[in-house]
Amino acid sequence: MHTTIIITGILITVFGGLYLMARARMKNIPVVADNDNILTLTDKNFSHQTKNKLILVDFWASWCAPCRMMAPVLNAVADELTGNSHVGKVNIEQYQSLAQKFQVRNIPTLILLRNGIEVNRFVGIKNKEFLLQQINKVK
Repeated sequence: MHTTIIITGILITVFGGLYLMARARMKNIPVVADNDNILTLTDKNFSHQTKNKLILVDFWASWCAPCRMMAPVLNAVADELTGNSHVGKVNIEQYQSLAQKFQVRNIPTLILLRNGIEVNRFVGIKNKEFLLQQINKVK
């Protein structure tokens, strides 16, 4: 009986330590500057910037570690897009009305819009290849 309690205590301690280490790493993810090709979308310019375009819109927040993890991926996607395809970002802390309009419940949420109309939606971390494949399906 004592052995079971000791082993359980050790396992809880080890898993607790691993959890705290992982959480600390996530909080320390650096903020990556946006690529020059990424459009900053606001409630005032949203309809104009999404009109007659295919645009992947990232709904994000500065406190969101997975959102910070997506920033380099979105920069790479923006570098590869040509023509009338773009990447845009909406900070949900500043533009809650846009997040409400598109019923964004979790972040990061990526919404693919054609002419301002939702074509597809992705929630969570996605890789560059997946995003480019989804964009090319809609082109």
